[in-house]
Amino acid sequence: MSYQINKGINRPIEFKGLKAQYIGYLGGGLVALLVLFAVMYLIGLTVYLCIVIIAGLGSGLFYKIFSLSHRYGEHGLMKRNARKYLPEYLKFRSRRLFYEKR
Repeated sequence: MSYQINKGINRPIEFKGLKAQYIGYLGGGLVALLVLFAVMYLIGLTVYLCIVIIAGLGSGLFYKIFSLSHRYGEHGLMKRNARKYLPEYLKFRSRRLFYEKR
């Protein structure tokens, strides 16, 4: 009896170059665009105008999400956002303080 080994056991989820949470961001953005299309259609805009607006916003969404995924990687965006919430007096510009021997 032989078993297949799952070689991607500790790898992040990846789909077409998007990694980890960016897949969720893209999905949420697409749902928001769908709702926006429905709202624009219900208020009376023509379908062609709605399609043009949604296509432009959708391409911008794809461009931005893929650029964030490429720039920050799997956890980098969360680390960047978490850095904003550190109080000013606890910010360290380097780790030299922790590496010096006393």
